[in-house]
Amino acid sequence: MLGADQPVILHMLDIEFAAEALKGVKMELIDAAFPLLKGVVATTDVVEACTGVNVAVMVGGFPRKEGMERKDVMTKNVSIYKAQASALEAHAAPNCKVLVVANPANTNALILKEFAPSIPEKNISCLTRLDHNRALGQISERLGVQVSDVKNAIIWGNHSSSQYPDVNHATVKTPSGEKPVRELVQDDEWLNGEFIATVQQRGAAIIKARKLSSALSAASSACDHIR
Repeated sequence: MLGADQPVILHMLDIEFAAEALKGVKMELIDAAFPLLKGVVATTDVVEACTGVNVAVMVGGFPRKEGMERKDVMTKNVSIYKAQASALEAHAAPNCKVLVVANPANTNALILKEFAPSIPEKNISCLTRLDHNRALGQISERLGVQVSDVKNAIIWGNHSSSQYPDVNHATVKTPSGEKPVRELVQDDEWLNGEFIATVQQRGAAIIKARKLSSALSAASSACDHIR
């Protein structure tokens, strides 16, 4: 996330109910013997978790479950984000960068900004990179190309089912140079319909398939976003 030579100290915060599981995660991190991991703070105390942090990835929040819209989890997350924002405001490093992952990410980021006024506004963002990566993945699958060869897809709007995945500027690297996605796909009906709907509803489709919200893909896109 921060490069191949950046040592890190991980601060992990969880609720009291999950304290024992958190200890297990700390054990696994130690057992993995990561050369760049210089320390692990596993705590249920928000002040201890936020003290001195340079990068805060806010994955905590009430989880969205099957049949729930983002607005359904909003009220549950307001109190969580007020508390965490206040702790970051008081104890984080001065130029701390904050990424909000938990949904509704846009609203949670706004709450955090309001309750952590000393953190520069430009340092607080929420995760749309997962939608972006989903768009790249769909194009890659459709064309049978490496996902790393697809670029300049854009997600407009909120991280929600009203977003607009835009490939009008997207290109794919080919042996004969970069080509527009529309030219290669040659199916505007798919690009303007099924493709957009798939990216918009991908989170719900994953919840339906595994009965839990996105985990690995969300973590990977959070790393991409911070980088």
